[in-house]
Amino acid sequence: MDTAKLNRRLFLKSSGTAAAAVGSVVIPIQPAHAAQPAGAAGATALPYPAKAIGKAAAMPVNQAVAFAYPDASSPCVAIRTGSEVQGGVGPNKDIVAYSAQCTHMGCPVVYEPTTRTFKCGCHFSIFDAEKAGQMVCGQATENLPMVRLRHDLATDTISAFGVDGLIYGRQANIL
Repeated sequence: MDTAKLNRRLFLKSSGTAAAAVGSVVIPIQPAHAAQPAGAAGATALPYPAKAIGKAAAMPVNQAVAFAYPDASSPCVAIRTGSEVQGGVGPNKDIVAYSAQCTHMGCPVVYEPTTRTFKCGCHFSIFDAEKAGQMVCGQATENLPMVRLRHDLATDTISAFGVDGLIYGRQANIL
């Protein structure tokens, strides 16, 4: 009996054919008109806990109010700007909140009331508190993650219920 010698060319040819055959059988084809799940393409719904931050009327104007969200190891800051801002909540739509970690290297950012910006002392990135945490200048390439807030008119309570953007150093915002 003559034994067939398996060389590299024969091996690659055989394995490529086998992979193509398996792939064509395993991969289901979805019609173009199939229903897509609701929400933005690529969006993920994480189980964010709701957390009360405080009363809107009790928040000082143009001063940072520190809190942790979505867990104890995630420092955040809420600001009542005194005038309506993009993404603001409360009776005057002037309360916003952000992660207090710079998106460049995770250093703490500090709110500067005179310029209404967040400044990173490590590498001098600056973020605009009145424009959804937009990165103004510096080493950072991402905006500050914005904490999603809601205002309960009956109790005047401001609550956090999500985060738009990725908190520095995480693969997902929920640990």
